Amino acid sequence: MLLIVPTCDGEDIGEAWVAYQWVRYLRERNDLTVLTYHKQGRPPASSQFPGLRVIEWAEPAGLGRAERFNSMLKPGYVPFYSRARRWIRDAQAGGERFDVAFQPVPVAMRYPSPVAGLGIPYIIGPVGGSLQSPPAFAEADRSAPWFTHLRRLDRVRMHRDPWLRRTYAQASCVLGIAPYVKDFLAGTPVQRFEVMSETGLDELPRPVDRHGRDGDVRALFVGRLVPTKGARDAIRGLALAGELPVVLDIVGDGFDRAAATDLAAELGVGHRVRFHGRLPRQDVEDFYRTADLFVFPSYREPGGNVVFEAMGNGLPVITSDIGGPGNVVDDTCCFRLHPQTPQQYGRDIADALARLVTEPEFRLRLGEGARQRVADIGLWSSRARQVEAISAQVLARPPR
Repeated sequence: MLLIVPTCDGEDIGEAWVAYQWVRYLRERNDLTVLTYHKQGRPPASSQFPGLRVIEWAEPAGLGRAERFNSMLKPGYVPFYSRARRWIRDAQAGGERFDVAFQPVPVAMRYPSPVAGLGIPYIIGPVGGSLQSPPAFAEADRSAPWFTHLRRLDRVRMHRDPWLRRTYAQASCVLGIAPYVKDFLAGTPVQRFEVMSETGLDELPRPVDRHGRDGDVRALFVGRLVPTKGARDAIRGLALAGELPVVLDIVGDGFDRAAATDLAAELGVGHRVRFHGRLPRQDVEDFYRTADLFVFPSYREPGGNVVFEAMGNGLPVITSDIGGPGNVVDDTCCFRLHPQTPQQYGRDIADALARLVTEPEFRLRLGEGARQRVADIGLWSSRARQVEAISAQVLARPPR
């Protein structure tokens, strides 16, 4: 198997961490060759996987300074694509053969794969993104950095960019984060489509006994503080819920923090909203274990690993039915709400909070359902086996 992961770092976050997990689990039962590059100042993947065949290049100097810009647009992908494609061609010219290739990152559907058109069956994904905000939420989105608006070009590129169209048309299987990805690719002749979340958990955390807790119910939000993640919507819901015995812990940071802080004060709930900033992973785990419920009302979320993490810790979830989170949860563990306007969404969040706060047995039952749901669909081991099964089916099928 040829595994193509432009970034791979078990000590990082985001897609680099996701790629690390794929390498970690797929190497157990496969003869793996990894193509990747490492960020400036970060440990190379070869040092994290001794004994594994890793072909890697250093990220071009200067690209890692603007973290958010670099994360979204990935300017380093262009040289990676060129080097990886050249390496694959040279390996084939030298007599090397690969049964199948797999490229799980980048998750966004705006990057062509270097293996497309080279005669190797390949799987791409889980891919997602390219979601648009509901029209009534557009005003809040205008405060985002300019480059985030470039995602509006994704749909046009999928119809007009021949390299991008070839990547998805020639893939033996496209894995999509949620069913909406298939709709996005409707104009591209995809050979096979499967749904799979882009991330997961190593194992279920040890269970938390939440019976008999005293004091305020603790609601938790974890994520970057940008408008689309919904922290302001969670605050609005808390205010509309009235004088319930509930507090909201917000873990994460971003350019929208000042606006969220001002909104909490304006709505009179500043004393019940606690901003903790960006924290180390272990501290975030402690918040999951001390919380009673998880609210993540992102209305443009392609995946959302934080939802899996919260569910694994036995927390019932309030989230949107748009994008990835709405696909990984079900009615046994979650309130799935449909955002139409900020006021309507706030009222629906308030109603969900009211029921979870005032009905502790119901809250505990949903928490148990959340943990079971992760055990069924959210562990890395089962996801690796699913990719291996698809690979076997691809190899058993006559060439197209």
